[in-house]
Amino acid sequence: MLTRPIIYLAYTLKSSRRYQNTKLFFYHLIENTDSRYKSYFDIFMICLVMISVFLLMYEVDTQLTESEMLFEHAVISLFIIEYLLRIWLYSDNHKIIIEHYEKASYLNTPFPLATVIWKLAAKKIEYVFTPFALIDLLAILPSYRPLRILRVLLIFRLFKLFRYFNSMKLFAEILTSKRFELYTLVIFLGFLVFIGSTAIYLFEHQANSGQIKNLFDAFYWTIVTVSTVGYGDIAPITIGGRLVAIALILTGLGILSFFVSIIVSAFNSKMNDLLENRTYSELNRQDNFIIICGFGRVGEHIARQLKKDQQAFVIIDIDEANVLRAKQQDYLVIHNDASKNEVLTNAGINNGASAILCTTGDDVINVYITLTSRHLNKDIRILSRANNQENVKKLYQAGASNVIQPFEIAGMVVAEYVGQPVAFEAILGIIREEKQFIMETLSVNRDSAIEGKSISELGFAQRKLILLGVISSNALHINHKNSYQVKNQQFYFNPEPHFEFQHGDLLVVLGKDYAIKHFRSQIDKSIQKEGGW
Repeated sequence: MLTRPIIYLAYTLKSSRRYQNTKLFFYHLIENTDSRYKSYFDIFMICLVMISVFLLMYEVDTQLTESEMLFEHAVISLFIIEYLLRIWLYSDNHKIIIEHYEKASYLNTPFPLATVIWKLAAKKIEYVFTPFALIDLLAILPSYRPLRILRVLLIFRLFKLFRYFNSMKLFAEILTSKRFELYTLVIFLGFLVFIGSTAIYLFEHQANSGQIKNLFDAFYWTIVTVSTVGYGDIAPITIGGRLVAIALILTGLGILSFFVSIIVSAFNSKMNDLLENRTYSELNRQDNFIIICGFGRVGEHIARQLKKDQQAFVIIDIDEANVLRAKQQDYLVIHNDASKNEVLTNAGINNGASAILCTTGDDVINVYITLTSRHLNKDIRILSRANNQENVKKLYQAGASNVIQPFEIAGMVVAEYVGQPVAFEAILGIIREEKQFIMETLSVNRDSAIEGKSISELGFAQRKLILLGVISSNALHINHKNSYQVKNQQFYFNPEPHFEFQHGDLLVVLGKDYAIKHFRSQIDKSIQKEGGW
């Protein structure tokens, strides 16, 4: 009777775009740690929890007004709605129904309605008994006024805060990772408390002129003594009781030391995760940042320049020394292997990153990072460093947008400009970041006065400018030397004096900013004149 409507509803939900978008919205709002909406929701819920706790504490000795009661009911209603939403998000009922229906149809067997209903209920019950779900439920109960004893559950409303702090969740994960050691410690502590409670009850009972009235007093005294707190409200007076106290104090010190060592070792093993969570949180707040893979000499210089330009970036490096150096300079850094898919995904290659810089000193590693980056994001710009000429083609084949050869560039600059102090002055000015020296690109427009003119005719030396090179796709330049492929164009480095500029060429010029501005203004004026240079 119910089978057909249930199956129809399941397929309707599966095909409903509105239902899927609604569930996805609440998933991003409540569960997705990478979502910006969740961070806002967490802050809002933290404020609500704190206000509700203060309100319950205020009610202990003061009668709440009608508006305060109304506010508390609204807060509890939000807690209940959140609790139900989490139950809803925990599993997709329609998928379970469809899975069993299609299996039954394929095998030509009756649809097992009772089994499906039981599985649906079991899935939801599974969530209800998870630690955080129990905390959510117990956090709601203190508002039930007819049972004042439920106010003791107020502490669970504070535990609810753990859900909204990622660091708190990580602390819970740390304790979970050491559960075997903690279970061992708890079992040993249980035996110790049992033995200590029994012994002190026998030695310090009122029948022996002691202060222990019942087993609860013995249990309380044992806990206080093992924890080395020692309130002094119950003190052993018999020799046997004092011997028990000495044994419990010494054992308690050992237990506390063991517990602290467990926690410290667990935190040491998870410290990188804590720091990476902070880094990921920072990246989630950025819309446009650059990923630098490798923090060697090249990566460090790039990072310094990006910081000066106020460009957001994150560094990924597997070398501990490089990571430490980056942290000392207060950069965002991830200590991991940048060639791994999950590392780049978590770093935001598909969520805010605008470019990947592969700057490690190993060409093989740069190829792997380039391959991984291009696989994860087909549109992102990838700039890769190449130390050997034979690896340039491999990097382009791996998906690099541009390949840079720092050592070859440095060698060419020295070879081409040796004996030209003006050139070195300009280049060193840029390297030393002296602001009066800049690098600019000037385009050769149609009918420009410099179109068809050679380098020697323009007199760059007299203008205190250095022509670093020309980017062109014009076939007339094909016979010139020092040509390097740049996508579908050629870069002619330090071209010969007889090199003639053609329409569409880009001149890469070095010099002081006012010299370049003056040269640009002359080009613009010459275009308007219709005359010669």
